[in-house]
Amino acid sequence: MRLDDVDAYVRMRCDPAMMTELGGPQSADRMPDKVRRDVAEAEADLAWIQMIVPDPADPAEVAGNVVIWTHELAGAPISEIGWMVLPEYQGRGYAKRAVRLLLARARDERRWGEVHAFPGVGNAASNGVCRSVGFRLLGPTDTEYAGRTMRTNHWVVDPATDLVT
Repeated sequence: MRLDDVDAYVRMRCDPAMMTELGGPQSADRMPDKVRRDVAEAEADLAWIQMIVPDPADPAEVAGNVVIWTHELAGAPISEIGWMVLPEYQGRGYAKRAVRLLLARARDERRWGEVHAFPGVGNAASNGVCRSVGFRLLGPTDTEYAGRTMRTNHWVVDPATDLVT
């Protein structure tokens, strides 16, 4: 995660197709501030924000990102993971590998405890990622994201015991 990841954020968060399951596109003029906040959170170790880089020899090429952070849900703290993969990289296993790697790190560092994911009920690819790495489906729920309410599936995994490698 770097300050120059603004273009990747715009491509991920401001594109109507990318944001279909997340309540619609966000405003591009808000992305520089979002990147600054995310860089600050990552540097303070409050969140793990990893850009998905297909070729380590070309770190400027970004396929998406995967993030673990903590927030409150129904008055209690939970750890959540989310990911986005740009359309031209979808279907190549980048999301599954990135999610598995970040959860393995969480397991190895004994951090985050149980990790929750909330993909849209219609997002077959992201629900498939959850299923394939060892999440348990708790059921559908309404989830707030970027000030919008959407119907999601609630998944949970304990990286220490449930992670499928």
